[in-house]
Amino acid sequence: MTVRYHHHRGQRVPNYMCQRQGIQRAEPFCQRVHGAAIDQAIGELLVETVTPMTLEVALRVQQELETRAAEADHLLQLAVTQARYEADLARRRFLQVDPDNRLVADALEADWNEKLRAVDGAQRQYEQRRNAAQRGLTEAQRQRVLALSTGFPRLWQDPRTPDRERKRMARLLLEDVTLLKGADALTAHVRFRGGANVSLTLPLPRPAWMMRQTPAEIVARIDELLDQHTDGETAQLLNEQGLSSGTGRPFRWETVRRIRQAYDLPSRYQRLRDRGMLDQCELAAQLGITPGTIKKWRSKGYLLATAYNDKGQCLYPDPGPDAPVKWKHDKPRIAAAAT
Repeated sequence: MTVRYHHHRGQRVPNYMCQRQGIQRAEPFCQRVHGAAIDQAIGELLVETVTPMTLEVALRVQQELETRAAEADHLLQLAVTQARYEADLARRRFLQVDPDNRLVADALEADWNEKLRAVDGAQRQYEQRRNAAQRGLTEAQRQRVLALSTGFPRLWQDPRTPDRERKRMARLLLEDVTLLKGADALTAHVRFRGGANVSLTLPLPRPAWMMRQTPAEIVARIDELLDQHTDGETAQLLNEQGLSSGTGRPFRWETVRRIRQAYDLPSRYQRLRDRGMLDQCELAAQLGITPGTIKKWRSKGYLLATAYNDKGQCLYPDPGPDAPVKWKHDKPRIAAAAT
């Protein structure tokens, strides 16, 4: 798989993509996995693995491998010695044959050549094994390995450590990581340099739209605040409580409106209407006055009103039998009647 990076909230985030078929045959990507959770899980695994106990076990395994390598080296030496002995024996037989007996001499010479080739093959095998064998660790090197148990976690978790350095450290410890994307989970088969295998099961990374989705508890809080406040007032109260939207930004009245519409939450207007409140025209018709008079009476405090948006537009509760009468509150008419 190849890796691509994108920036999210000021941080560089990897995406792991299987795109060989797409490159070679222009086919769709085999799989694409958001890599932030994977990198975090692998980092935690490495920090947990590089401990004094595991390093001590690794050194013991290394010592056992060195012992077995020495035994294999001894066996190969014996094979070389045996091949040389048989080649020397074949040489002596050839030198002792009567030169006039050409048939026997040719057979012994062929046998000698065969033994020489066997010596050469055994010698090459021995040298290749010696070159490929791991060298033993000195006591100073063992102490340096054990010191990694404290230095590695501190370096890995240091926020000042660049990502490229973490990648280099991971390459030194890991052989490879195989990712399998299932329907419900992501499986990562991790193979260490020493041969150990660990399998991790991770939840599938959420899609980008889901990561930007407003948490359910904030949606419930908005629904609660809209019973008593407008969109703008609700946004202000959410900001005062230290809450933020799914994108991590402060709330605005437009944000509250979008969330309300996305989750089918009743608007402040609809909630007031459901309580039986009247608009300006309905109340004016009920009282037998003009909408302008309703607005004038509201400004003077003769009528109760509740704002349903941030523009100051209001709805009115039904005044019932205590509704004001026009002549009682029209001062010019009262003055004219007195004269």
